[in-house]
Amino acid sequence: MTLDKDNLLESIMASLDRINNIKSSDLPNIDLYMDQVTTFMQNKLKNSSRNPEEDKILTKTMINNYAKNDLLPPPVKKKYTKEHLVMLIFIYYSKGLLSINDIQTMLGPLTDRYFDSDGSIDLCSIYDEVFSMEEEKRKELKQDITAKYERSKLTFTDCEDEDKEILQLFSFIFMLGFDVYTKKLLIEKLLDIYGNASTGDDQGDRSKK
Repeated sequence: MTLDKDNLLESIMASLDRINNIKSSDLPNIDLYMDQVTTFMQNKLKNSSRNPEEDKILTKTMINNYAKNDLLPPPVKKKYTKEHLVMLIFIYYSKGLLSINDIQTMLGPLTDRYFDSDGSIDLCSIYDEVFSMEEEKRKELKQDITAKYERSKLTFTDCEDEDKEILQLFSFIFMLGFDVYTKKLLIEKLLDIYGNASTGDDQGDRSKK
């Protein structure tokens, strides 16, 4: 096995550039039926999937399960609003990392407070604010990935060439994976705090002291 090390990092960076979030201005201003929702999400997010031509971004079964698990408010006369689409995008980016319960903990307060909100803060404004950091974060991510890649090339330098190639690639993958693992633990810890704060449980705990 011979790895094309020179093109590996370049390919990774190109993959990152192909991942673009859906802008709120791209969200339809009309309500959509379920088939239209799945088609819209497939067209907009397929480049972020592992196999763009084969993977299903969203299915009818997924949408029904999200509603069943209180992740998504029910449609209005079988139609889904722009706010539904925002929630589905948040779910899409979270489901590979978090459990259904954790996603519900994270999104529940948004649904309760801001779904169909008439105030100055609504789901679309929250969405825009969160994703306004996309380019800055993409740049930081590229720098971090490059640093990990360069660090991986310093491992197993005493091995034979074929062993060195596969073990250095393993080191690179593991460093990326360990980063995801530690951030997942942090997110879960923050969600425990977030869930208590959103339900007021922390206030009750303080009153007992």
